[in-house]
Amino acid sequence: MTDTNRKEMPKAYDPKTTEERLYKFWEENGWFTPKIDSKRKPYVIIMPPPNVTGALHQGHAMFVGVEDALVRWRRMNGDSVLWLPGSDHAGISAETVLEKQVRKEFKKSKNEIGRDAFLKRMWQWMDEYRDVIVNQLRVLGASCDWTRKCFTMDEGPQRAVRTIFKKMYDEGLIYQAERIVNWCPGSQTVVSDLEVNMVEEEGFLWHIRYPVKGEPERYVIVATTRPETMLGDTSVAVHPEDERYKDLHGKMLILPLMNRKIPIVADAGVDKEFGTGAVKVTPGHDPLDFEIGQRHNLPVITILNLDATINENGGQYQGLERFAARKQVVKDLEEQGYLVKTEPYRHSVPYSEKAGVPIEPLVRMQWWLKIQPLSEPALQAALDGRVKFVPERFTKVYTQWLENIHDWNISRQLFWGHRIPVWYCGNCGKQTCTADDSLKACEHCGSDKVTQDADVLDTWFSSGLWTFSTLGWPDQTEDLAYFYPGAVMETGYDIIFFWVARMIMLGIYAMGEPPFHTVYLHGLVRDEKGEKMSKSKGNTIDPLETIDKYGSDALRFTLLTSSTPGVDTKLSFSRIVDSRNFANKIWNATRFITMNLEAEMPPVKDEDLQFTPGMPLADRWVISRYSLLAQDVSRLMETYQLGEAGRLIYDFLWSEFCDWYIESCKIRLSSGNPEEKLAVQKVLVGVLERSLRLLHPFMPFVTEELWQNLPHSGEALIIADWPAPLGEDPDAVRSFEELQEVIRAVRNAKVEAKVESKRVPAIVLTKPEELALFESEKDTLIRLAGIEATGLQIVDQLAEAPAQAMALVTTAATVYLPLSGLLDLEQERARLSKEIEDAQREAEKSIAMLSNSNFVDRAPAPVVEKEREKLAAAQERAVKLQERLNSLL
Repeated sequence: MTDTNRKEMPKAYDPKTTEERLYKFWEENGWFTPKIDSKRKPYVIIMPPPNVTGALHQGHAMFVGVEDALVRWRRMNGDSVLWLPGSDHAGISAETVLEKQVRKEFKKSKNEIGRDAFLKRMWQWMDEYRDVIVNQLRVLGASCDWTRKCFTMDEGPQRAVRTIFKKMYDEGLIYQAERIVNWCPGSQTVVSDLEVNMVEEEGFLWHIRYPVKGEPERYVIVATTRPETMLGDTSVAVHPEDERYKDLHGKMLILPLMNRKIPIVADAGVDKEFGTGAVKVTPGHDPLDFEIGQRHNLPVITILNLDATINENGGQYQGLERFAARKQVVKDLEEQGYLVKTEPYRHSVPYSEKAGVPIEPLVRMQWWLKIQPLSEPALQAALDGRVKFVPERFTKVYTQWLENIHDWNISRQLFWGHRIPVWYCGNCGKQTCTADDSLKACEHCGSDKVTQDADVLDTWFSSGLWTFSTLGWPDQTEDLAYFYPGAVMETGYDIIFFWVARMIMLGIYAMGEPPFHTVYLHGLVRDEKGEKMSKSKGNTIDPLETIDKYGSDALRFTLLTSSTPGVDTKLSFSRIVDSRNFANKIWNATRFITMNLEAEMPPVKDEDLQFTPGMPLADRWVISRYSLLAQDVSRLMETYQLGEAGRLIYDFLWSEFCDWYIESCKIRLSSGNPEEKLAVQKVLVGVLERSLRLLHPFMPFVTEELWQNLPHSGEALIIADWPAPLGEDPDAVRSFEELQEVIRAVRNAKVEAKVESKRVPAIVLTKPEELALFESEKDTLIRLAGIEATGLQIVDQLAEAPAQAMALVTTAATVYLPLSGLLDLEQERARLSKEIEDAQREAEKSIAMLSNSNFVDRAPAPVVEKEREKLAAAQERAVKLQERLNSLL
């Protein structure tokens, strides 16, 4: 693509015919793939790997928009940018989906077809669907380095997992222990606390009598929301200082229905003020009960099978599903006289996030990772500023979690995932841990009777290595040496604990330093009412359908300019339409400009846009406004205020450049003066081309297409230099704003008088020092305000105000529109009265601020001075308006 022999642009922008072509153009030229260059600074974002089971949703659209904006910006700043993409094997989610398919296809469960057959089927599914979401990310314009694309189950990441597991195993950080865990009967695996949702439900509290052994008619009453678990009770606990039960310490109770003797234990963990002060203790099915059981050496009885049916320890209830068993237990308690009462009770029930079924606490042998040796360095990294959070308030969320963190249960009862690299010897019974992908013989006795642990690792364990396993670790690769540590980890605030904290812990452990210096947290994408999107509510917005209809740029720009870091985003179709209209607006502006250019016009250099004597006011104004924009956008990008940066670009291009500057230029473009025409062409092209560079990270497709149609240097906008400010002329900005104020006032007045389509005469009464400004910009006033060319008078004094005229008071002038026969005097008096009130309110606000000693003493001097100027201007305006009103009374 070149800037010579430009063809006429189509009348309308068509994303469908443009986006795929441009993406192919970028990728085929290798601009997504960085070079290792010691002279260039690396800038690295490792993409949060989307689940292979997923389809593109608004969360993906948000993270692509944010991350692509950052990497395109840094690429244009000359950094060696690596945005490394990948996908996650999605442990539980993938296995759950495939198991349903297997049941439908083979009429068998995964256990019935076996691990090997299930995994073979899984890999077939992976090969078929693994790249689906990757291709969808391309549709969004993600400028990733696809040559380094990675999958968590690729051989490299698999070896990294085995290597770090063995290192931690050998150091004693990874160990086995039998503890109570969250068992998901739906997924048939343990899940972490972070994957459990507490759901408020209306339930019941059942009060049950436990007979005291040897003391007829004496009972201890306990209350429970889960009566079926009493089948596994091994004690009743009371507080040591509870006078009601002191004489029962050490005595035995008879467990109803099971006729089993259980002791009464005294434990300070019991709240004697809650309920009856006595609690049933089921160490096998409650975390707090498990701790009490450990303190008192109580037996652990498990009464549930893994499918949540009652096992042989449940006596006569064996085989019943847990909730069916609950009904039967309650019925039997009532019939046998043990049920005291049943009362409604609202309480929180733990549900599996993955399977959507109630969790069952179970005691199981699991693999655990000692977390304190890892959490302390990760905590210190945030406290000393090596890792910063955007927004900053999440630093406290992160540090509080690390300060109260427990050992991590890292094993899962699945087929799909990174299998625990530990083998058990059938001969000597000892364990062997190896980083190899297989083991032929026990390292202790040499026997070949070795069997690998059946469990796999928690998906978040392998994801925690993502920032360095994707770069070749444990090998000391060039990529690892150059691209680690990265720059930014951008993700949702809802997975700080799942993923961000674990990446920092494991990154420091393996590499000696944090994997990134900044954590950018975006919010959730909600509908325009602030409600979470869901198919059941019918309020979802499908990104692919949206892109098909409006283009990728429109969706990306809407998400970015609607967002603030760490705050949920409200998304509506109306805003997407606005963004599509913005793309059309700058398309039409560019098309107009190119139609008014010479065929071989060269690129516009910075020196072509320097202020020169006699340069028109509009040119000095737009160059100044662009320069301020370039400064602000760079500052906002540096501080991750992408939404505000996008909004500023939008305002400048739509209003200042298109609505004001282009309109003011039409006079000179049609004047016939070649030098004048060339000068305005250079400003039009120069400011637009640089503004497109600012906009490119937000709307990459339309900006690239427009840039290629303008005179430019270089092959593509994606690798063009980030634009710099050109220069500022504060006097020109002030003067043009005074001119704008007059034009707006005339336009608004014509609308009020319902003569907006007609040209009207006007008298501009201004100060002597402003006379030259309005005289020199007479043509601009005539064209943009719709004033009669022969009816415009610009004066610095009047003998008297014209009768039957509308008076418009601005900062630099009073404009009289002699609208005789069209002006309603009553309406004009009402309008002037309202404007006087507005001016007085503005003055009162300034007076209040200037009367506040805290403001005057502490605010910067320029801010205070500006407020004084605002007060003077408001007071002067009110006086002029009052004079005009008096003339109409």
